[in-house]
Amino acid sequence: MGKSGLREIQPMEDVMNELADIKGVQTISDLYGQNVFSLKVMRNYLSEKAYKSLSTTIREGGRLNSEIADEVAEAMKNWAISKGATHFTHWFQPLTGATAEKHDSFIEPDGEGGVVLKFSGKELIQGEPDASSFPSGGLRATFEARGYTAWDPTSPAFIKEGPQGATLCIPTIFCGWHGEALDKKTPLLRSMKALSKQVCRLANLFGIDTQGKRAYATLGGEQEYFLIDRKFYLERIDLIQTGRTLFGKEPAKHQQMADHYFGAIKTRVIAYMEDLDRELWKLGVPAKTRHNEVSPAQFEIAPVFEELNLAVDHDMMRMEVMRQVAERHGLVCLLHEKPFAGVNGSGKHNNWAIVGPDGKNWLYPGKNPHDNAKFLTILCAVIKAVDTYAGVLRASVASAANDHRLGSHEAPPAIISIFLGDQLTDVIEQIEKGGAKSSKQGGTIEIGVDSLPTLPRDATDRNRTSPFAFTGAKFEFRAVGSGMSCSGPNIVLNTIVADALDEICTKLEADAKAKKDFNESLQKVLQEIIKKHKRVLYNGDNYTQQWLAEAKKRGLPNLITTPEALSVLKQESTIKLFEKHGVLSKRELNSRYEVYTETYEATIKYEASCAIHLAKTMIIPACLGYQEELSQTIKSVEGVSKSNTTRATRDLLKNVCQKTDKVLAAIQKLESVVEGKSTVKTVAAMEELREVVDALEGLVSAEKWPLPSYTEMLFVM
Repeated sequence: MGKSGLREIQPMEDVMNELADIKGVQTISDLYGQNVFSLKVMRNYLSEKAYKSLSTTIREGGRLNSEIADEVAEAMKNWAISKGATHFTHWFQPLTGATAEKHDSFIEPDGEGGVVLKFSGKELIQGEPDASSFPSGGLRATFEARGYTAWDPTSPAFIKEGPQGATLCIPTIFCGWHGEALDKKTPLLRSMKALSKQVCRLANLFGIDTQGKRAYATLGGEQEYFLIDRKFYLERIDLIQTGRTLFGKEPAKHQQMADHYFGAIKTRVIAYMEDLDRELWKLGVPAKTRHNEVSPAQFEIAPVFEELNLAVDHDMMRMEVMRQVAERHGLVCLLHEKPFAGVNGSGKHNNWAIVGPDGKNWLYPGKNPHDNAKFLTILCAVIKAVDTYAGVLRASVASAANDHRLGSHEAPPAIISIFLGDQLTDVIEQIEKGGAKSSKQGGTIEIGVDSLPTLPRDATDRNRTSPFAFTGAKFEFRAVGSGMSCSGPNIVLNTIVADALDEICTKLEADAKAKKDFNESLQKVLQEIIKKHKRVLYNGDNYTQQWLAEAKKRGLPNLITTPEALSVLKQESTIKLFEKHGVLSKRELNSRYEVYTETYEATIKYEASCAIHLAKTMIIPACLGYQEELSQTIKSVEGVSKSNTTRATRDLLKNVCQKTDKVLAAIQKLESVVEGKSTVKTVAAMEELREVVDALEGLVSAEKWPLPSYTEMLFVM
């Protein structure tokens, strides 16, 4: 470290020279999807019969026709080899929240001292990676540790490029010997099926043809992240081991001026973003938006909306590519929800919508009364779902990392509420009173299908403090953490909305059977929903103490910590919900509770251990060294002046000594609780240790402080 306290980083000229050959000259249209075995590519490798069969499977969902499996496998192998692939892998998403893969080569000995390249339909459709060490939450014992992967044809295979070759990646589910889901994709696909079933029931009531058609959810996930120089990262053991800074004094200037937000992007960062876009486009990931976020060193990337299952796969691919690309730019991409205290954390804003069997977005007010009636029905179904199962929705975003983020710096609090905006809230209130007659935008808006005119589109604003906001044609679930898989939140969203639609359709079908007027029945159903569930609607500032008191008065759950949130998964109502719709069995749901609870406890424990290690081996020695330096200075000065002229220096020494003693006491306290069962006490003890260490950082010489500062990490790029 130099006298300025800023460490040397890789010269910008060197970085740019290393990247000189990365960009290439391909156009986006040539680049996009070149490493994806898409429908467009399949036409060149499959017979017409096989292509039609496979494309039908992909578009409508379902199983691959076994009669064409070998042909598809051979085609996929030939395409992959043309891309330089030597191996294939079943790419799956275990309960760790990451992705997993085991590579097998295409080679088989030919019996004559050489090899042939083979890939069968059986190898394509099913694999047996075992993968016995993945968490299962009691779903399988060691002696029955077999795990099976099965191809998900609705998500295309893709090529992952390596330094010397490439690997064919085949998206799959992952299940145990007894068929129970050991992954995040299986229940996601089940929840999509449950949602489609109920939306199609509603479509039938509206007179929409559903024969051979399906409904589905779409997702657009906005990904926030931090970039820091790799040299700083390697000097921070806490970042390496936990993903966040366990210590760090807030710099004098950080995000107060909002000058980083949407500002001009630094040269080194834009080089990273350009490279990242190209790598993602090659994988068929529709990266569209990039910009500076609120905190210094924080950025965002957002894709075009896609069908939910594919969007989740692309999100998992994107996180991996973001890290890889950062490495070759001499940077590190941090996806932890709160890597730096005192500034904005990072979320993954989960923009969710429903496309009906008519191919329209049912959360998009239409141009006619028929479409608007569908819109208001879905809107009320979401209101009912979120209010009824707010705790389950909160549990879907529960983690040790997200606990640090929720409740401040533009992240929503743990209380789940819905923001609709003034115009839609006005419509909802009028429906509750017996039928909407006018809107703040003007016009008549009767609920009856025949008299409902066009509603204004995007008639809502954004609310950064709301966890669940209608932002025009979609709901934005802002509580999802940046490092999370989007599977969990969307499994819950699909299932709870399916459950609400099930109840709505059951009532409307009974009324139809009794020959009651559909418009009157729909009006009554929506009116009852609003009266019962309007408590979840809130358009104000979710950070205020007034809202905290009001939410408590309304009876809304406030599950602040992960253990509180995860306890909802053990409730009988939650078990019945997921079993009713065939998304998760009781055993599968309980396994998630066990895995996520164990993950939380392990995270708190290793963070505490890391904090103790850092404080003992780096912070304390630095403080003692600075004390020695101050003592020698005092002796030298007083020896020359023959008088006590060092009062201020003595006060500084006394302050440093006292705070160092407090650090030692805080370490002892943390050590005494870290082995216990109370994560609450451990978290509190870690905060106590951090407070005094951060105070010392403001006293000890920058040359002696052993860790890169927030100023260095957030501003030096």
